[in-house]
Amino acid sequence: MRTTVLAAVTGLTLSLGLAATASSADAAPGKTFKNCTALNKTYPHGVGRPGARDRTSGSPVKNFKVDKATYNANTKSDRDKDGIACEKK
Repeated sequence: MRTTVLAAVTGLTLSLGLAATASSADAAPGKTFKNCTALNKTYPHGVGRPGARDRTSGSPVKNFKVDKATYNANTKSDRDKDGIACEKK
């Protein structure tokens, strides 16, 4: 009985270890760009955090790349503070 419980606990520990490894890969830092010209070479329509909406009086930008880590690394380039850095109108 003890061997079975130990094996079950060991299996659980291994599963949790794999899940922790996967989530730490998601937390990788985003790439920082010098300015919007450099960022737009990689992300032509800008980069935004999940759930961001373009704040504009014209047509809103909807085709930006959603990438939380890269947005967080480039928040200085979000001039209108709408959650999208370097969006092109």
